[in-house]
Amino acid sequence: MLDRSSTNQNITNYFLLIGKLEGYSYLLLLLIAMPLKYIFKQPQYVLFTGYIHGILFIAFIFLLALMFFKVKLSFKNSALALLLSLLPFGTFYLKKII
Repeated sequence: MLDRSSTNQNITNYFLLIGKLEGYSYLLLLLIAMPLKYIFKQPQYVLFTGYIHGILFIAFIFLLALMFFKVKLSFKNSALALLLSLLPFGTFYLKKII
């Protein structure tokens, strides 16, 4: 059986990984898929990228809840992590608030 610190470290590592992947998917959506949709009339890229980003964002929110309730991340830092997830390049700074 895993001890509490090992479990907390695993949750933290997954949180940082999903945060980084979510950040990359957000950038792909904003900087590549959206221009392809509106400039070149190629909406299929937004559909695919949007699904991936949506799944990663839901996973991020789930892991943020675990960070708050299990790892005991403060309310202030949890709110800041949520705010960072809404900003382009924001999730790349998650490690600074953990």
